[in-house]
Amino acid sequence: MAMLSRITELFEIDYPVISGGMVWCSGWELAAAVSNAGGLGLIGAGSMTPTVLREHILKCRKATPYPFGVNVPLMRPEAEELMKVIAEEKVRVVFTSAGSPKKWTTWLHERKIKVVHVVSSSAQAVKCEEAGVDAIVAEGFEAGGHNGKEETTTMCLIPAVRQATSLPLIAAGGIVTGDAMLAVESMGADGVQLGTLFALTQESSAHENFKRLCLNLNEGDTKLHFRKLSPTRLVKNEFQASVQEAENRGASEEELLELIGIGKTRTGIFEGDVENGEIEIGQAASLLKGREIESADMVMQRFVREYYVARRQLINQAMEEQVSRRTF
Repeated sequence: MAMLSRITELFEIDYPVISGGMVWCSGWELAAAVSNAGGLGLIGAGSMTPTVLREHILKCRKATPYPFGVNVPLMRPEAEELMKVIAEEKVRVVFTSAGSPKKWTTWLHERKIKVVHVVSSSAQAVKCEEAGVDAIVAEGFEAGGHNGKEETTTMCLIPAVRQATSLPLIAAGGIVTGDAMLAVESMGADGVQLGTLFALTQESSAHENFKRLCLNLNEGDTKLHFRKLSPTRLVKNEFQASVQEAENRGASEEELLELIGIGKTRTGIFEGDVENGEIEIGQAASLLKGREIESADMVMQRFVREYYVARRQLINQAMEEQVSRRTF
């Protein structure tokens, strides 16, 4: 059963569910699978060259007749070249992050491309509305990968952003179950973006070692690091321990950059070295402990079913309370 919301109308999809544009996870296979399942799949351009991005767009278009988009971190040196590829290939949705929403929104709109920007505060959300974006992703502190320096949790961020702007609002960070979508919906969100949940599916381009590790994490097995650079949530392993040691002794930004080196996320997420690589995943991964690596379609079906079950339970509870009050 399709859901009606401002997000489903904006993107012409069945469910207000968007897959995160994650480095080394969100290739064309995952984007197409999520779009085929009724959501909006995103290709993560953060780990791609312009040539590779074009290949993924072309393959995704062959694999799904439904809308899909591209996520572009604006801090990428190749951002301009990536945007040109997106325009040339007539992609209709772009999610931008890690930069000013004013930089590309008008340019993209002139090419009939819808723009969504990722924020971590209500102040940033207001700037997005001023820039004219079509929707906002408000991502809380619980999320994997790069986080906002404010370290505001999703449960605090969503109502604050909702109060600050009237734009269509997509909640992200710590959402891996349908009842969590119902919760953020009650606070004003029009849809959700899911990173962790889709990163661990069959179609994710991440290594199987990464997926199996993240499906066996306990509560507290991730930690936020690199506050001096760009706050990043990491899984505890040998690499994370070296980062912890460096930060404890007050390492400079230059030392931390040297520690990260080149390709640490590729080593951990894409190549599967789960001890020496940089493993990024959200806090909510522990809620998935014990699950198998499933298809994106199966994950979507379960997520939507959980949402409807949770909503029906709340409705039934409210009706029972009304009957109880009338009785007494």
